[in-house]
Amino acid sequence: MAPDSPVVEDDALSAARTRAAALGCPAITPGVGAALRFLATVLRARAVVEIGTGTGVSGLYLLRGMVADGVLTSIDVAPELQAEAKRALRSAGVAPGRTRLIMGRALDVLPRLTDGGYDLLFVDSAQADKADYATYHDEAVRLLRPGGVLAFADGTGLSELVRAVNADDRLVALALPDGLLAAAKV
Repeated sequence: MAPDSPVVEDDALSAARTRAAALGCPAITPGVGAALRFLATVLRARAVVEIGTGTGVSGLYLLRGMVADGVLTSIDVAPELQAEAKRALRSAGVAPGRTRLIMGRALDVLPRLTDGGYDLLFVDSAQADKADYATYHDEAVRLLRPGGVLAFADGTGLSELVRAVNADDRLVALALPDGLLAAAKV
């Protein structure tokens, strides 16, 4: 974290970030984390889907913004990363019932989730397959409740997605600092 960053990460987040670096697994920036926490707080999020568990950095930020009984569903194909995320969640004192870590490809898992049942869907672009962005976009519109938010982190390589989201009259989009694209479902 930059010394002039307004975001201060606690021991659990710092440890998860250190494990991510050791495993060569890019983690979201503290600025993106703060934005995700803010979005979850504003939405009073009860149900969030995350594509790309990583070592739990983004999940910790999301959970800290969600309501106390909210549930984070996180999808990843890498068992070693999900094991590290579980470790980070335990270390942060997150109750086991507040998370559902699902092993598998997001394209296989998302169709099984409830239509309109989610407040926020976050795609960690460093963890997710960029070739699947169009499908994530379509699935997000189906999964989100009206007013729910789709967020993509890591603005690199998102130009085609930005065009698609801007052209979708079911969404209102906004590009945020640190390469976060957010779109609210109308």
